[in-house]
Parts: sequence; structure tokens; C-alpha cells
Amino acid sequence: MNLNRILTTVIGLPIVIIVFIFGNIYLMDILFTIIAAMSLHEYFDAFKEKAKPVYWLGYLACFLISLIHIVPRQYIIITIGILVPTSILLLFLQVIISNMKTTIKDIAITLFGICYIPLFLMYIPLLMGTENGKLLVWFVIISAWGTDIFAYIVGKTMGKHKFSKISPNKSIEGCVGGTIGAIILTLVYTLVINTYLGMNINYLYIGLIACFLSVIGQFGDFSASSIKRYVGIKDFSNLLPGHGGMLDRIDSLIFIAPFAYFLLNLLWWRKCTCLLLL
Repeated sequence: MNLNRILTTVIGLPIVIIVFIFGNIYLMDILFTIIAAMSLHEYFDAFKEKAKPVYWLGYLACFLISLIHIVPRQYIIITIGILVPTSILLLFLQVIISNMKTTIKDIAITLFGICYIPLFLMYIPLLMGTENGKLLVWFVIISAWGTDIFAYIVGKTMGKHKFSKISPNKSIEGCVGGTIGAIILTLVYTLVINTYLGMNINYLYIGLIACFLSVIGQFGDFSASSIKRYVGIKDFSNLLPGHGGMLDRIDSLIFIAPFAYFLLNLLWWRKCTCLLLL
């Protein structure tokens, strides 16, 4: 197994745990602004041989994450909804002002990057800002990283059947093992917060949610791999030894975030406590 990968996880995971436990929502907003900007920079750099993304607008979209909890809560989703049409408007202004030196391909790649990274990622600090958000957000992290860890271990030890040419190192056994591992970790976490933190979460339904989020996260992983195959790179950067770049590390987390936000919160917002809470 990759020693650098293990060391990076051993060093980085406790730091993440400490920040998520003791950080307030404003610190989380700033943290995810930085993570989104680093990831989007890697994404834009990946396309530098094929296009000229509009970096400034991407960074501006990332910066908006830091303002999420300054906006009144009832206007947050509306504010996020206006981000995409505003981005399209500004991108076409860039095309016009530059006399088409910025091309349609450039702005298409830029807009996709904004939707793919900061727009998706901002649902994690949004989730943390909700009732029981500090507990709920761990379902996202466990689903993403639990899947990655178990898929890596099972794939290395038992993987025989390749899943897709998009990511030739991944096996069917690894994908299945990753999902099973994520479900187990989620149920263990649920047992802990039910027992010691007064939660009363139904194990069956949270297990089903964990299964769904794990599968979604693996789609996110393959999606990032398809981008790398298209631009001809192995990793988005070498920022994290053994893991590649920041975007390599959070590619599954990005996909899970919006689904987890709505799935977990709609159960409370619509008072469907019979689905999640006994």
C-alpha cells in the first residue's frame, strides 16, 4: 500500500476532526472558501492546454462561500439560485468585452467548474449551519471518506474485476466494499451519537441514506477521473502526497454534499420524523 497515502491520512484526518468539532460556522465558511478556491484552481489548470478559463469569476464564486451565513437564512437558497444566471451573464460580458478572445469553450468550462466545485461544495457549510448541523455533517464525511478508505483497502486486497476504463485501478469489489464499509461506519457513528449525544436516529433509514450517498460519492470519483482522462493528467496536482491534489481528495465529497444537505434536512423541514427519527 502507498505509504505516503497512509501518512497523509494519519496526519490530516485528526486536523480535520479537530476543526470540524471546535470550529464555528464562520470558520467553516472561510475554510471551505479556501478549499473551493484551491480545488477550482487545480480544475482550471487542468484545462490550460485546451482552454482559457475565466479565473477571476471562479475565485469570486468561491469567495461567496465565506458570506453564506452573513446572508439571512431565509434568503440563502435564493442567493445560491441566482449565482448560476449571474455567472452566465458575467461570462458572456467577458466574451463581448474581450472581442471573443475569450471563447464560448472557455466560458463553458468556467461555468461548469463553478457549478461543479464551489456551488456543490458550499452545501457542506450550509449543512453545518442547520439544526444539529455539526452532527449531520459527519454523515457526509463518513460517506465520502469511508467509501474511499474501504474501497482502497478492499480493491488492493481482493479486487479482480475492473469497473471502468475511466478509472482502471478501481474494481467492482472495491466499489462494493467501499459502500459496505461506509454503511458500517455510519451505523457505528449513529450508535455513538444516539447513545451519548441524545439523538434518536433510526438505523435502517440512516443506513439506506449512507448507501445512497456512498454510491453518489463513487459517481463523483469517476466523474473527476473522466475529467483527468480528457485532459491527460493522472492527478490534479501533487499537493497531498499519495492523494494527488485537493480536488482529487474531495471529488466524492463534492457530489455527496448537495444530496446530503437536502436529503437530511428535508426530513426535518417537512417534519417527516417517521423516516429518520423514531
